[in-house]
Amino acid sequence: MPVTILPASGRARRSRLGRLGANTVLLAISLVYVLPLLWMVLASVNAHATFKLSLPSPFTLSNFDAVLNVETTFRPMLNSLVLCGGGTLLCVVCSILAAYPLSRYRSRMRRPFLYTILFSTGLPITAVMIPVYSMFVQVNLIDSIPATTLFLAASALPFGIWLMKSFMDGVPIVLEEAARIDGANTMQVLWRVVLPLMWPGVTVVTIFTFIGMWGNFFVPFALLLSPEKLPASISVFTFLSSHSSSQYGQLSAFSILYCIPVVMLYLLLARKLGGGFALGGALKG
Repeated sequence: MPVTILPASGRARRSRLGRLGANTVLLAISLVYVLPLLWMVLASVNAHATFKLSLPSPFTLSNFDAVLNVETTFRPMLNSLVLCGGGTLLCVVCSILAAYPLSRYRSRMRRPFLYTILFSTGLPITAVMIPVYSMFVQVNLIDSIPATTLFLAASALPFGIWLMKSFMDGVPIVLEEAARIDGANTMQVLWRVVLPLMWPGVTVVTIFTFIGMWGNFFVPFALLLSPEKLPASISVFTFLSSHSSSQYGQLSAFSILYCIPVVMLYLLLARKLGGGFALGGALKG
């Protein structure tokens, strides 16, 4: 069968058309995400904000002044930081301690346990909230911030363990053997040898876990009852119902403030994502 070979100019034209099509699709997808963010930014400084995307007319900062108070922003944000920060810390520490034996030791229960973790990562949280709510009522833990923090950490733990184990598998075991020869015990090997080489993985788990908890609405809505204990994720939902329907500017201003902790966390930890696993020098010799 004869094979048709396109000239160089034809291949270049097809390549340009392919890149143009791909860039057009990516641009359309970007607009889907950028336009709501642009509306939120413009509406936050618009004295007469509506659902329509428009320039501020007139420009004002009164929307931020209206929401910057204890009841609307400061207390819910503090509650969110306590819930999500504590839950993320517990989840990351427990994920490290659980992922290490799964990555380094072999047993008959290892594969079934990994399959259980994998199944748990896809289990929707709404499927277990009714029995969890019933359990919290029976043990008198309803409306408790520490108990809700523990449940948030437990619900994020399967994903944290699975992801942490994947990163830990990339650390060569020969480095641990060298440390054991020098007299290091298991915990010293974990904290002084393994973790310094997988900080990018720990950073990824920390960011994903915190973002997932920060945007979680259903768990605190079901387990926390007192208004003074509710986090900012619920305040976003209840903002329109507790304010006039025309105050979209204040809702946008609150939403921007709500996004700041996540952005700050990413900026603080992003420099650790580019470091990679510095194993090249460690394996020489």
